[in-house]
Amino acid sequence: MEGRGNAVIETFVNPQLERPYVISCETTEFTCLCPRTGQPDFATVRLQYVPDQRCVELRSLKRYLWGYRTRGVFHEAVCNQILNDLVQQLSPHWMRITLRFNIRGGIATTVTTQHGVCPQDAKEITTSQHKLE
Repeated sequence: MEGRGNAVIETFVNPQLERPYVISCETTEFTCLCPRTGQPDFATVRLQYVPDQRCVELRSLKRYLWGYRTRGVFHEAVCNQILNDLVQQLSPHWMRITLRFNIRGGIATTVTTQHGVCPQDAKEITTSQHKLE
């Protein structure tokens, strides 16, 4: 599937369907453009999800995220669009996206959005580990 980042989001079959588990991915290399000024906005992206049938292939995720480098988009919109695109491809039990943008103009912005309800078996993992510092 081609996402709004203009790259194909590839998936593979979940190798462990027997139990819920959390996949957590993070990159500090996300960039998009401010739609008002055209200046680059840099962010750390944290993806956490409990897969159902499919998992995201990481190289394609990287390329998908790179597709935003030349797009003017508000922080809130890009966070929700990434979630929408990934949920459409993966249909996870639960997913959370957090974008922590670098300080610009003296203001730091963090946007978090999620889909579904984290299964009880996986909740402890998401609250005790993988915290975005």
